[in-house]
Amino acid sequence: MVNRRISLVHPTSNPNSRNAAIALAEANLLHEVITAVAYDPKSQLARTIRQLPRSIGLPLSQELERRTWVAPGSSTIRTHPWREALRVALVKSGVSTKVGLGQQGPINWVYKSLDRHVARCHLNEIDAIYAYEDGAAYTFEAAKQRGIRCFYELPIAFHHTSRQIQQDEAGRFPEFASALQAAHEPLWKLERKDQEAALADHIFVASSMTRQSLLDAGIASERISVIPYGAPVDYFRPQPKLDKKFRALFVGRVGPRKGVHYLLQAWKKLKLSDAELKLVGVNEFPTGWLESFQDCIHYLPSVPHTTLRQHYCNASVLVFPSLVEGFGLVMLEAMACGIPVITTPNAAGPDIITDGVEGFIVPIRDPEILQERLEWCRENPDKLAQMGRSARKKAELSTWFGYRQKLASKIQTLLSE
Repeated sequence: MVNRRISLVHPTSNPNSRNAAIALAEANLLHEVITAVAYDPKSQLARTIRQLPRSIGLPLSQELERRTWVAPGSSTIRTHPWREALRVALVKSGVSTKVGLGQQGPINWVYKSLDRHVARCHLNEIDAIYAYEDGAAYTFEAAKQRGIRCFYELPIAFHHTSRQIQQDEAGRFPEFASALQAAHEPLWKLERKDQEAALADHIFVASSMTRQSLLDAGIASERISVIPYGAPVDYFRPQPKLDKKFRALFVGRVGPRKGVHYLLQAWKKLKLSDAELKLVGVNEFPTGWLESFQDCIHYLPSVPHTTLRQHYCNASVLVFPSLVEGFGLVMLEAMACGIPVITTPNAAGPDIITDGVEGFIVPIRDPEILQERLEWCRENPDKLAQMGRSARKKAELSTWFGYRQKLASKIQTLLSE
């Protein structure tokens, strides 16, 4: 049997890219991971950071832990960190927004630079490359010239669909236009996305929503595989709720793409006593807008991922009313904690839950239906608790182990063709 060698490229680290790398390693396919920053919590660097004063060491370790990469199996990790380090410094210092680079800083520069470097230096002696949206155009073009297979993962709806939804939302709420990034992406970036999809031999997506967005763009169905992401059921587990207060929770980027403004409309109309709406994540609304709701919400900026479990377990229901998504991992995290979910078809709702069993699927842009579902949750605690138990059972059937098995099996099939 011929040993195949695949390299995986991702500029940053997230659960899906890490599990894709592990899947390839478990199938004895992974050659190397190429990224910007790779942090090992057991390294000498980590031990040194823990010796620093807490005021310095804690935020530094929390930032680095977001970029955790540990080489799976016998593979290696190649890092190219300085551009990403500069971007993070610009963002954390506030310079990025002051000079017009936005809340994410020069992220396109980081992605394009790594893509160009991989195309020049990391395609030797491999059979395939596995890369992600916005970071694969140069790599795929060079790989094609060498006869190297190109596998592409698209974690969010393809840009034609995403752009249209966000442009429509910017028309409804002009004051939010700056926070709806896909509504005003430059032409060169859209052309790169089209180029990546055209060059890919096969495209992996996590939801039927993303698959449909590719079909709408003319991508043949046989070039697309839907493999939903997994639930971290070992770490996120049910725990007793610390109080009896009805608490609706949102986790993610707190902004208009996630439909948070519709959730706030619904919550304000409910006027519930002894109840709480908690929002956890980076505020992407215009300055001062979210603060106008401070009398009826509990807002927390971005928190370490390791602390999310306590927020899930103290919630009654997770509300994730996203307008356009690829796959809301926070939903599976909440479900693993035994928390039911209210979400939309555009956030992979139908791929994760059955309406009325593990939660509810509601239309996008519909605060009235959100209000009705939240009111039902408040008035039916016993049925809501049963939904939570069903959510945990569903999460146990949707693990990262299962995701890795399906991904590796599909890639092995494609390589053998």
